[in-house]
Amino acid sequence: MKLLTYKLNKGDKERLGVMCKLEPRRFYPLEQFGLRFQDMNDLIDHITRQELLMLEQEAGTGNHEYLNYDEVEHCAPIPRPKQDIICLGMNYMEHAIESTRYKNEAFGGKAPYSVYFSKRVNEAVPDGGIVPSYPGLVDSLDYEAELAVIIGKNAKNVSKEDAFDYVFGYTIINDISARNIQTRHQQWYFGKSLDGFTPMGPFIKTANETPNPPIFGIKSRVNGELRQNSTTDLLIFDIPHVIEELSSGMLLQAGTIISMGTPAGVGMGFVPPKFLRKGDVVECGIEGIGTITNTIG
Repeated sequence: MKLLTYKLNKGDKERLGVMCKLEPRRFYPLEQFGLRFQDMNDLIDHITRQELLMLEQEAGTGNHEYLNYDEVEHCAPIPRPKQDIICLGMNYMEHAIESTRYKNEAFGGKAPYSVYFSKRVNEAVPDGGIVPSYPGLVDSLDYEAELAVIIGKNAKNVSKEDAFDYVFGYTIINDISARNIQTRHQQWYFGKSLDGFTPMGPFIKTANETPNPPIFGIKSRVNGELRQNSTTDLLIFDIPHVIEELSSGMLLQAGTIISMGTPAGVGMGFVPPKFLRKGDVVECGIEGIGTITNTIG
């Protein structure tokens, strides 16, 4: 099942919907089913298992009035995350190699520990939204297609064996990065946290219809050119490991977003690098979830 946030028009309030399984570009407003949540975070906090099962069933029928995804104003599934997004760095081996090569650093071919950092998101960019290029501030703008895990209930001291019980669903994040800022500051926070640097969407695929562990193809394209092409089973540190490790020392609240890292093929990995320019169109897709498409402005 796929959930989305949308507006009927730019001046409208945010609304929630569920994609129709029979018609891939159509969806049902949740109000039709008597479900009224303030936003996606409120839904994650309060929806019951019975309500989720009801939505799954209704999404598979054609018995309701629908809206067309292409005719509404798109929003990121979680436009304003509760907290900074937790991100993993260099969590695919080939990306770790290309990243250290770009920075002229030595890499021993092993990753004994997870690398975590946070990404500030005032408002996530939706499918179809514009990513600002910040002329004069950023001269090496890059893309990173990533699988994001959304925690469904408060998680503390969770074992690997129980980790998937705490996952609400999955979405796509393009971890836009200013490489020159990262290099200058010698850390990732500022260079990945500029306003507009978190395209997210187009939907949340709920975990109850996803095998454990989720093995998805993950790709990115720039102006139609395939740049990244991998699968999520190549993660160095998988979802159960990350949830167990993080929850051993911090509470992962319902609605927490964990972005699992990007595979090889980012712009800085090419020789010479292929950084983004104004007008470029970036597509990030994950099998079973969808594709987010954004233009550099």
